[in-house]
Amino acid sequence: MPNVLVVEDDPAIVEILKAYLEREGHQVLTADNGYEGGRLLGQADVAVLDWMLPGVNGLDLIRRAQEGYPDLPVLLLTARGEEEDRVHGLRIGADDVVNPFSPREVVARVAALLRRVQVHAQLHLGPLLLDASARQVKVAGQEVALSRTEFNLLLTLAQHAGTVLTRERLLERVWGPEFIGTERVVDVNVLALRRKLGNDPDAPTFIETVRGVGYRFRVGP
Repeated sequence: MPNVLVVEDDPAIVEILKAYLEREGHQVLTADNGYEGGRLLGQADVAVLDWMLPGVNGLDLIRRAQEGYPDLPVLLLTARGEEEDRVHGLRIGADDVVNPFSPREVVARVAALLRRVQVHAQLHLGPLLLDASARQVKVAGQEVALSRTEFNLLLTLAQHAGTVLTRERLLERVWGPEFIGTERVVDVNVLALRRKLGNDPDAPTFIETVRGVGYRFRVGP
């Protein structure tokens, strides 16, 4: 089930949105401030952000999402009535802006954003085919069985192919900010992935080690 992050400081609105979204089969993460919302961005498939949050506001969170999670779709909630404000939200990086909004409209727009993401859910990277919707991986036409964590790790790396991801960022994205443990768990799972994908660590086909930093999904020969 998709994870929908709702960052809103009005508890009544949070309760209503949570009920409507859960009714549609979504798992809902909530935060009542931008600091907590920023900590949960890595676990979300869609983020629903209130513009007028105290402290770190919705626009600040959009900028943070663009820096750390560029593939995360964002729906911005605003009571601001001016067209220029809505245009500004879209220019900053929101995928959609609702004003005024109703719970049913929010649910419909979240569904539309998820469909947009799923269009790009199948990745072809050299001999590797990764289908995020079916949670299926094939190498040269042969299906590879991965654990849930291994799949999520591979998906995260593949979605950012060519970009170096630190162990800290991989921990946050794959294991979540509540994970208690060391960065060594990333190394162990990368090693397991390489073995299952038929990847020689000394001459990596898919996952490269960037010493002292993290890992990168290799693009090209």
